[in-house]
Amino acid sequence: MPGYAELHCLSNFTFLRGASHPEELVEQACRLGYRSLALTDECSFAGLVRAHVAAKQCGLELIAGSEICLVDGPRLVLLATDRESYGCLSELITKGRRAVEKGTYRLYRQDLEVGLSGCLALLIPAVDHTANTDTLFADADWLAAHFPSRTWLAVELFLGGGDHRHLQAIQKVSSALGLPMVAAGDVHMHVRERRMLQDTLTAIRLGVEVKTLGCTLHANGERHLRRYELLARVYPAELLAETLKIASRCQFSLDELRYEYPQELVPQGQTPSQYLRRLTEEGARQRWSGCVPSSISVQLEHELKLIEELRYEPFFLTVYDIVCFARERKILCQGRGSAANSAVCFCLGITEVDPGRMEMLFERFISKERNEPPDIDVDFEHERREEVIQYIYEKYGRARAAIAATVITYRKKSALRDVGKALGMSLEQVDRLAKNVSWWDGGRMDPERLHEIGFDPDITLIKRLISIVSMLIGFPRHLSQHVGGFIISEGVLSQLVPIENASMPERTVIQWDKDALEALGLLKVDCLALGMLTAIHRCFNLLETLRGQSYSMANVPVEDLDTYAMIQRGDTVGVFQIESRAQMAMLPRLKPVCYYDLVIEVAIIRPGPIQGEMVHPYLRRREGLEAVSYPSEEVRGVLERTLGVPLFQEQVIKLAMVAAGFTPGEAEHLRRSMGSWRRSGRLQSFEKRLINGMSARGYSEKFARQIFQQILGFGEYGFPESHSASFALLAYVSAWLKCHEPAAFTCALLNSLPMGFYAPAQLVQDAQRHGVEVLPVDVRHSDWESTLELPQRSSPFSAKKLNGSSFLRKKGSVFGQKSRRRQP
Repeated sequence: MPGYAELHCLSNFTFLRGASHPEELVEQACRLGYRSLALTDECSFAGLVRAHVAAKQCGLELIAGSEICLVDGPRLVLLATDRESYGCLSELITKGRRAVEKGTYRLYRQDLEVGLSGCLALLIPAVDHTANTDTLFADADWLAAHFPSRTWLAVELFLGGGDHRHLQAIQKVSSALGLPMVAAGDVHMHVRERRMLQDTLTAIRLGVEVKTLGCTLHANGERHLRRYELLARVYPAELLAETLKIASRCQFSLDELRYEYPQELVPQGQTPSQYLRRLTEEGARQRWSGCVPSSISVQLEHELKLIEELRYEPFFLTVYDIVCFARERKILCQGRGSAANSAVCFCLGITEVDPGRMEMLFERFISKERNEPPDIDVDFEHERREEVIQYIYEKYGRARAAIAATVITYRKKSALRDVGKALGMSLEQVDRLAKNVSWWDGGRMDPERLHEIGFDPDITLIKRLISIVSMLIGFPRHLSQHVGGFIISEGVLSQLVPIENASMPERTVIQWDKDALEALGLLKVDCLALGMLTAIHRCFNLLETLRGQSYSMANVPVEDLDTYAMIQRGDTVGVFQIESRAQMAMLPRLKPVCYYDLVIEVAIIRPGPIQGEMVHPYLRRREGLEAVSYPSEEVRGVLERTLGVPLFQEQVIKLAMVAAGFTPGEAEHLRRSMGSWRRSGRLQSFEKRLINGMSARGYSEKFARQIFQQILGFGEYGFPESHSASFALLAYVSAWLKCHEPAAFTCALLNSLPMGFYAPAQLVQDAQRHGVEVLPVDVRHSDWESTLELPQRSSPFSAKKLNGSSFLRKKGSVFGQKSRRRQP
C-alpha cells in the first residue's frame, strides 16, 4: 500500500476544537498504517510530548508543527524540520502568546517574515478564497517569498459539494506560481464517532447551543483520520505522495532536546562536582560537629558519585541557591521528595530529615535505570513564597525561568454543566444533574436516580448527554499554572518550549506540565507554599522574644516522650497532617512511639492504603493480632518495614517490578499513569499485565488484585514515603510545640490563618482545655496580630470584650486574636 503522512492534525489541546487525545490520534494513525503524523495544535505545543511518548511506543514518526491564523493574513501550518527550526517555531508561538492575555494569541505577517529558516509552510486556502482566487494568489505569493522552496498549497477535501471547484482553484494558483500542492486532512478527531463531541465542543467554545450553530459546524464527519483507500478516492495520487516528501524533510524529534542546567552558580576554577562536594563536606561537618559517622560518610560518597555520574550537580546547586536565599531572608523552608531525603540534601540544609532516623527509601534515591530527574520539592512559608518566586525571576530572567503548566481537565460536574447547556437544557436542569454527580458511575448514570430527580433516562436528549459527557471527562479544558514548579534553563527557555502569560500578573508559564517535563528529563524545581511553616516560624519568633531562647527545626528535642503521649491520645488539634478527625481516630490505635511511626501515620489515612484495604491488616499486625507473612523473599525486601503491607507509592511500584516482572521502563510508565494523566483511564491497562505477571511468578490472584486496588487508590491521590518523611518531621515539631508551648503555638496558628481544619474559636477553646487562660481584647494593649505578653501582678485588663475577640494566658504568657488598635 502506498504510504501517507497526515500533516494537519489538531488534538484536544487545541482547546474546545480538537475532539481526541494526542495519544488516540497517534495510536489510530499507527493502526491505519500512516507513515507519519504531524501534531499541529493551534499556536501550541501543549500536547506534543504526550504524542511523542505515544509515538515512541508504537513506532510512528511524529512531526512537530503548529497551525497559525494570522490577524492580517491566511491560516497556515508550520512544520519543524530540525532542532533549529523547532526552536524558531517555539519562539514564534511564545511571541504570539506573550503579546496578549492568557488563552489567546496574536501574530501578524511581519512576525513570519524573519527567523523561521528551516520551517516548512502549508497554506490552508479558505473556501471563500478559492471562490475568489485573487486573495489566494496574493497569500500564496507572499508566503512563497518568505519560505522559498518550503511552501505548499494544502488541499483539504471533505466530500462536500464544492470539492471540485476548490481543487481547481488551488490548481490554478499552483500553476501560476509554480507552488506544489499536498493533501491534508484538517483532522479534529481520531474516529468519525467523535463528531457529536466535536460539535458539542464547538458550541461550548462559542457559548451557544448546538442547535443554533447551523453552518458554523463542519458539514460532515470527514475530519477524522481516514483509511488510505478512502483518501485515494478523494485526492489525486500525486497529492498523497507529496505528503511523504514533506515528511521525509521533517527529521526533528523531541529526543533531540538537550536540557542544559544553569552554570553560573559554580565559582570560577571549580567544576560543579567539586563545588557540590565541597559544600556537602562543609555541611556534614556542621551537622555532626566535625565528627561525621562512618556510615554517613559512606552514604555521602555513594550519593555524590551517582550525582556526578548522572551530571545532576547543577540541579542540587540550583535548589541549594534558592534555599540559601530563603535562609538569608529568614524564610523557613523544608525540602521533600526522594532526592530531598538524601544525605547530600541534609548536609546542604535543604531538608532537616536526618537520614540516620530512617532507612533510605530505595537502594538509590535517584533512579539511574530510568534516568529520571531528581525529585526535590521545597516548601516555604506560605506568606513569603512570592519573595522566592520573584528572586528566581530576577536571577535568571523571564527568558530562562518560567512556571510549569497544569492541565485543567473536565471532571464529571464540569462536563455535565457544559454539555447540558450546549444541548439546550435549562440552568435549573443542569444544576440538578450536577448536584447528583455522585450517582455517576463510569459511562452511565443510575436510571432510578435520574427518575427521582425528574429526568427520563430513555429520551434521546439524556442518552446523548450521558454519551457526550462520558467522552468529555478527562479532556483538557485549559492550561493553568503549577502551584510552584519552576523550569530554569541555561539558555533561552522559549527555544525548548513555548512560554505564555499566566492569568496572575507578573507570572509566565510554559506549555508543558510536570509529566511532560519528566518525560523529556527537564529540570523542575518545586517552590511550594505551606502554612504550617509560617506558623512554626512565628512560634519560634514568639518564644525567642518572650524568653530569649532560639529554636529552629534542627534543635527541637527529638523523640520526646511527652509529645508522643499527647499524640497517642489523639490530642492533635492544630498539629500538621494529623489533626483531622480520621487521623485522631487512628492515633490511639497506631500509638506512634517514634519518628518512623509518624511517617506511616501521615501516609496511612490516604485513598491508596484505604481503597487497597491495607489499613486494618497493618494495624492488626502491629498489635500482634495477625501474623506477619511475606509471599516471597523479594516481597519481604520491599514490605518488611511496613509489616508486609504496602502503604507507600514507592512500595507499590517496586512490587510491580519484583513480583510482576515489570521492567524499569514499564514501572516508570505505571508511575506516570498514577499521576495527573490518570484521568485518561490508562491505569486499567495495567491490570491484566500486573495480575498475569504475579500469577506467573506464583503469587495468588487475591494478592495481585490487592496491589492493583492500591495502585488505583494512588491514582486518585498517591502519597510517596519520601514526602511523608518530610511531613512527619513537621508533624512532630508542631506536636512538640503544642505539647510544651501551647500558648505560643496557638498564637502562631491564629496569626497564620487561614490554614488547617479548625476555625479560630476552636483553636482558642482547645488552648483553654490545655490550661491556657483567656482574657478579652483590650484597646490599650491589643495589636493587629495576636501577641504574647508577660503576666502582671495585678489584673491589667478589663473583662469587657471587643468584636468577640479574646486574650489567652498560659504559664505566664498572654496572647490575643487579631484586632485593630483602637483609641480609648
